[in-house]
Amino acid sequence: MAVVLFSIVSLLLLQSVEKVTGLNWMQCLTDIKSNANATQNLVGLLNSNGDPVSNVADATALPFGAQYRLDNLMSAILTVGSPALAGYSLFITLLNSRWINRRFSHSVDYPNSRSAVSIISSLQQSPLRLHSDRARFASLVVLPENDSWWQYFSELVDYTHTWSIASATSIAWVVVAYILSVANSPSDAFVNAQAGAESTSSIWLWLIPIVMGWLQLSPKCDFNRLKAAYDRADRHARAGMADIPIVIPSPSTQRALTITAQEEDVMSPDELLTPPVFNYSRSLEWACTAEDVFLMYKAASEKARSRIPVNAEKIAAYCTQPGRALRSHWAPGVFTRMVIASCASLALQWGTVGGALIVEWFTPTVGLGCRSLSYLLYGVVSTIIWMMLLISSILAHYSAASSYRASLSECVALICSHSLRRLGKLLAIANSLWVVLMCILQYSGFYHTCFCSSNMIHRGNTAAYITIIETTTQAALAKAAWIGALFLACTSVSAFVALVNLLLDTLST
Repeated sequence: MAVVLFSIVSLLLLQSVEKVTGLNWMQCLTDIKSNANATQNLVGLLNSNGDPVSNVADATALPFGAQYRLDNLMSAILTVGSPALAGYSLFITLLNSRWINRRFSHSVDYPNSRSAVSIISSLQQSPLRLHSDRARFASLVVLPENDSWWQYFSELVDYTHTWSIASATSIAWVVVAYILSVANSPSDAFVNAQAGAESTSSIWLWLIPIVMGWLQLSPKCDFNRLKAAYDRADRHARAGMADIPIVIPSPSTQRALTITAQEEDVMSPDELLTPPVFNYSRSLEWACTAEDVFLMYKAASEKARSRIPVNAEKIAAYCTQPGRALRSHWAPGVFTRMVIASCASLALQWGTVGGALIVEWFTPTVGLGCRSLSYLLYGVVSTIIWMMLLISSILAHYSAASSYRASLSECVALICSHSLRRLGKLLAIANSLWVVLMCILQYSGFYHTCFCSSNMIHRGNTAAYITIIETTTQAALAKAAWIGALFLACTSVSAFVALVNLLLDTLST
């Protein structure tokens, strides 16, 4: 897919270059200079770009914390290569936390339930699983001796990756840079609307709400810290009927609740990676595990309200609802949350990237040129990456439906999932390099060549032309498009930030 997309663009550029091989470039430049000298008006030769400012300063504030540095690098690549995926992982994490908190607050009243829901909500960056023998987890729920385990573990994972002077400064720097690029934009009618800094700033504007969102959610994504916290808390756990301390290191398969796994234990290797951008791969399995935990707590809470005593010989039965039918492999409301998260992330991406595209499209010469095509390609490929990885996670979860022998359809789904995931990552690498290259080309002056300024890609050899001095109509159209693009980008960013803050207050039980 990556090869095909970039080959198409390369062929378009080569074909267009062939059409202008007969153009006398020196004569073109001479004519431009002569026109400027004759009119004593340099408007049309100068742009409004100041010195380039760093639009990626916010990337340093993104949460990482993987076990290996290469995984942290891939996290950054996925974020830059697909803002839609970064926004989706953030929003689905928020919606999942809101969902499980509301489930517990409405239906569960049990001594250690507050600690439990806090832990479950905080472990979305881990491959959360319950032991197949549910009696193990039931002992954590109902035995009073294990209340200390829940409380201790909750305290250990209650660390925050939140606002600091460095993160606040990086966000402020990007905001100031964007304001300066807006203030430095032309305001009178006869100006060159070459959009350089404005469109480049707009295309990176999505970083602000992503970083702010993660700082507010404070994801628990430090692998070593989580593992150490779990090992320490495990010393406080007690097994069911024997009532003996579980003082281990023991294999993770012996634990009632596991937060680590081997690659062969998961359908997608991305589930093992703790940086929160990979939450797209864990959200379905996490929701399924969280629903299991909720149902066990709900059953225990109902029996406690009915004053049914705990039978030491039947701890698992105490956390099981009588006559409960076989539950679906898909947690309740999971697809609704996926749709909402998808809409929010796509609106954020296309509000910022689309704003840059609009500015460049209506910059004289109007039409699809080098810059507008570059932004369009970046946005489209970013959306394709998000779509491929999201479908990959759905197929991986579907293939895990059978506990024993997988059916043919599940095997095919797993193969497709692996293929889509690998191809999506390759596209993300290419797209992240592409957006950086776009900035380099922007500030190196490549887009100000006759080939790019004449929109030869869109208009062809016969209809292409270079705008030296804009007419009143052209300047007015460019200014209106610039204002509209500014409104679109700022509105999409503000709406995303406002929606995240609106939903954050529902996370407390």
